[in-house]
Amino acid sequence: VTQTVVTGSGGELARRLREDGVRAREVAWRAGLDPRALVGIFAELRGGPALLHAHDAHALTLAGIASWCSGSPLVVTRRVDFHLRRRGFWTRADRVIAISEAVAGVLRADGIDPSRIAVVHSGIDLSAAERAVPLGVRARLGLPAHALVAVSVGALVPHKDHATLLRAAELLEIRCPSLHWIIAGNGPLRPQLERLLDELRLRSRVHLLGQVADPLPLVADADLFVMSSKEEGLGTSVLDAMARGIPVASTAAGGLPEMLGGGAGLLVPPGRPAALADAVARLAGDPELRRELATRGRIAVRRFSAERMAGEVRTVYRSCSPFT
Repeated sequence: VTQTVVTGSGGELARRLREDGVRAREVAWRAGLDPRALVGIFAELRGGPALLHAHDAHALTLAGIASWCSGSPLVVTRRVDFHLRRRGFWTRADRVIAISEAVAGVLRADGIDPSRIAVVHSGIDLSAAERAVPLGVRARLGLPAHALVAVSVGALVPHKDHATLLRAAELLEIRCPSLHWIIAGNGPLRPQLERLLDELRLRSRVHLLGQVADPLPLVADADLFVMSSKEEGLGTSVLDAMARGIPVASTAAGGLPEMLGGGAGLLVPPGRPAALADAVARLAGDPELRRELATRGRIAVRRFSAERMAGEVRTVYRSCSPFT
């Protein structure tokens, strides 16, 4: 498969693609229907038979128009377990890739033809997690050498439900006095979460790092990884933790049980601070349980390699295009 990625100009994505040897065509592209982006797509289609793959809802509008005009097969990936606002080109796609069974279930409920849905779980570079050099976060933040570090990675947006995480931290302030929480990510809810931190008097125990370009060194520093989402397509940051051998306590939202089921992690209902606190307390107080879950996680994550994902995506391409 020869790939060209059409992306907005001046962004980080194009630079990283080229570093990885992938051809990138940069176009002046604002969110939504931008004719300049369509020009770039049609320029690529003139090169011969092609398949269009849209990787989010914004790109789907452009790819859908290009597919309709050119007759090229259309594949689109759905990475979140939110319901569709509008079906539009989703119903016209030759294949819809869902990154988890949970996402596939939402798509079926929203009226997408089940025969067009293919589940391809997201994959990661397993060796990258194993090679990551720890950030040294205890020294950087001035934490005690004996501190137990719980890490969470994710945008500060409603569906990640960091408020539940902070309320769990409040419940554990006395039960787990050596526990420190480190949250990597940024987003529109940061001011609200800062206020909640002050209200709960957790400034000395919870540390908001903001956006982290590469979270793997931070994950490598963790004693445990915590996910508090109330909706989640899959959660690749959890895969990073599993690949590194970091035990995970998580809500059972969306596709998370597909990674952590069978004893690969501790799962609790979403939106329940006390349940999340209990799971974290179990990990914090039981080194043997942490080691056991680390081993199980490393075994379970082997099913989520980038190589397996790429092979399954190629199979989807072949199922709807005679040229791949």
